[in-house]
Amino acid sequence: MLTYMDYLQNAFHRATSWDPDNSYVNLTATAQALLDFPTPRGLKMNFSSLSTPKFGTSYSLSNHGVVDGSVSYLYSSLPLHNVHRSAEVDLHDVTTGYRQLEELRPPDNERFWEVWKGGVRVDGRNSLLFGRMYLPTSTLEALYLRRMKPTTQFRITGVSDGRLKSGGTIMAMMQHDFGKWSGEYLYSTDGALIGARGLYNFGRDPRKQPNPPPRTSDEKAVGRFSMGAEFYYGMLNKSAGMSTGLRYTTLPTHPNAPTTMTLTLTPLMGSLSATYAIKAGETASFCSRFDFNMYSYESDLSLGCEVWRREDVEKEDFAGVLKARVSQTSGIGLLWEGRLKHLLFSVGAGIDLRRKDQLVRAVGLELQYSS
Repeated sequence: MLTYMDYLQNAFHRATSWDPDNSYVNLTATAQALLDFPTPRGLKMNFSSLSTPKFGTSYSLSNHGVVDGSVSYLYSSLPLHNVHRSAEVDLHDVTTGYRQLEELRPPDNERFWEVWKGGVRVDGRNSLLFGRMYLPTSTLEALYLRRMKPTTQFRITGVSDGRLKSGGTIMAMMQHDFGKWSGEYLYSTDGALIGARGLYNFGRDPRKQPNPPPRTSDEKAVGRFSMGAEFYYGMLNKSAGMSTGLRYTTLPTHPNAPTTMTLTLTPLMGSLSATYAIKAGETASFCSRFDFNMYSYESDLSLGCEVWRREDVEKEDFAGVLKARVSQTSGIGLLWEGRLKHLLFSVGAGIDLRRKDQLVRAVGLELQYSS
């Protein structure tokens, strides 16, 4: 389940019309949500609040054998009115699962962002500030997000920890999204790493054709084919890395069940991964992934699913979702996420069938309350 601060960041993206799905980093987001979901460990409690439409706080306390916690603060220059309390929030907004991509939309006209007063331009650029301190280690995390233009977003993240080399690290990223294609350029102080990644969508260009043409019954099924790649180079350790990937996904106008297929390749490591996910109705999704290494000939097959339970059939309200996965290498994972009164909860377990002496690797419960 998403943390409250992640939920607020998603609300900021929606309020500023930024599409995180149109990025190479989220090319396999559906498969990751159905096959790589984390299971809670121990007991964790989160208490959060949006005291004003621009300022939010969150406090967490956990017990993983050692009691620890964190304190988080978030500020948005844009009021976040599309945020709900834990008793009212749509569970789809705070959980990850099958991601149905929407039609590409054109970026906002930059002139619409201009605000003039007395012949002087007085508009600013929406920003988001986030900070978290972990206790008792005093590790600090920080995020600065700024919308530069309708097609551009600037992002800086940092971590301060005495256990890290040089006491911490900072990463700066410039992101562009033109609808038809997107690109990201980054620099990290960890190893003086530079990188770039991009995603190109074949088919309609939303800047030239804002509205998709109407589809007749004789036309083929509607889908989107995307291709992307990323490249990294560490200037201090003289090492490089790259990957490339393909994705085909059906769009909301597709008459059959929503489907997503991906194929990713990491040439330097020799890793090949293929995924297939399908949403079989409104309450169930299934996913499979086959991983193969061309150098070691090792392979792995993973299967996963999510099943939603309805609370009210007439109102189409959902009470929770059950997730399950099984893999040859990582074993079995079970997770139940839902709502009880005013609390959001996640309870799960990890099972390793290869270890007869300790089948259950971890069991945990996480509770969230927000007002």
